[in-house]
Amino acid sequence: MKTTLKNFLLAAGVIAALAAPAFAAPPNDTLAVVVAKGTVIKASVQGQDLELAMAYKADGTYTASMMGQQLGGGTYTVDGDKLCTKSDLGEGCTPYPAGKKAGDSFKITSPTLGEATVTINK
Repeated sequence: MKTTLKNFLLAAGVIAALAAPAFAAPPNDTLAVVVAKGTVIKASVQGQDLELAMAYKADGTYTASMMGQQLGGGTYTVDGDKLCTKSDLGEGCTPYPAGKKAGDSFKITSPTLGEATVTINK
């Protein structure tokens, strides 16, 4: 009888461990599309309108360009609903809304750019 109880408890533990990821918060689907497709970010910095093309690579690096000219880049990570970037210009994390797809535009507040409009590439 003890063996049956042990087997039952072991099986219950395995089932609970396998089910646990299903209860975890889903990753931010918007950030998955942003990283896969890249974005165009429009912002006004010190009265100057900017339009930055952002490309994200699987190795955790990104590049930024404006009017076809490479401006530099840095590294990025995804932390829940935030895209965190680090470059020579600074670092910070910006929350992104969930549920956006390729072609969608939305507003963010970036620690380096302030309020900006992000459009996900198609």
